[in-house]
Amino acid sequence: MTAPKNVLGGDLQVCSTAPMTGFFRSGCCETDERDHGVHAVCVQVTDPFLAFSKAEGNDLSTPAPQFGFPGLVAGDRWCVCLSRWVDALRAGVAPPILLAATHEAALEAVPLDVLQQHALDVH
Repeated sequence: MTAPKNVLGGDLQVCSTAPMTGFFRSGCCETDERDHGVHAVCVQVTDPFLAFSKAEGNDLSTPAPQFGFPGLVAGDRWCVCLSRWVDALRAGVAPPILLAATHEAALEAVPLDVLQQHALDVH
């Protein structure tokens, strides 16, 4: 099995281990056919994005201890669903991303130049 790649073609880097993120809770935005939400985009969440996500039915800010979820605050890094990031982009509240930690699957829906416009790690 080959190592997962990021949108820049390099090895996928860790997004966050505090809080632990990723579909597989590995800290990386790895994805495969089991991940129907395609949790491929490593973002640094912002208050506007958290409010948007909550309004869309995915409350990322309220802790859910029964699932080991601490709740996110602005500045936390998290693997979000590709479609949620695209929706946030259209709504003008897309949080910044880390290209090196964003899975190459994101390129199926978003061109690299658009991702780069929202990157914290400019390449």
